[in-house]
Amino acid sequence: MRLPGGRRADRSASDDALVASLYEHHGKRMLADATRMTGDEHLAEDVVQEAWIRAWLHLDALLNKPGSIRGWFRTVVQRIVIDQARACAARPVEVAPGHAPDETPDDPTELVEDAVLVAQALKSLSPEHREVLVEVYYHGRTVNEVAAFLAIPPGTVKSRVFYALRSLRTVIGDE
Repeated sequence: MRLPGGRRADRSASDDALVASLYEHHGKRMLADATRMTGDEHLAEDVVQEAWIRAWLHLDALLNKPGSIRGWFRTVVQRIVIDQARACAARPVEVAPGHAPDETPDDPTELVEDAVLVAQALKSLSPEHREVLVEVYYHGRTVNEVAAFLAIPPGTVKSRVFYALRSLRTVIGDE
C-alpha cells in the first residue's frame, strides 16, 4: 500500500500492536491536550488522528529519540494545532450550514424597494432625529463622536437614536 508522499506502508503486526499499546497508554491524554489547545472536541479528534498517523509513519524516530514518548506526542499535537491555525488564517472563513443568511433577495429590485422604503421612512422623522441616525448608521460614528460633531450631550444623542428607531419601526411596520 502506498501512502501520501510515496511512502510504503510496510508495517508488521508487531508495529501495529506497539502503536495500539501506545494508544492505550497515551491516547486519552493526547485528546485532552488537543481539546485544551483547540477548544473544540471534534477538531481535537482530527488532530489526534493526524498525530497517530505520524507516530505510525515515524515509529522508529518515536522510539529511538531521546526524551519521553509523551513529550514527542505533545510536540506533534502542538505542531499540528499550529499548522491548522495557520491554514485557517490563510483561507476565508467557512460558513457552517444553517448559519447563512436566511433571506437573500433573488431580485435586485427588492434591494431598491427596501432602500426607497427606508428613505421615505427617514423623511417622516424630525430633522434632529434623522440627523442623528444618519451620523450613527450611515457615517458609522459613535455616540460621543456624534455628540461632539453636533454639539449636543451624548445622552441626547442616545435618546434621539432610540426615539428615531422606534418611529421608523412604526412607519415601516405600517407599510
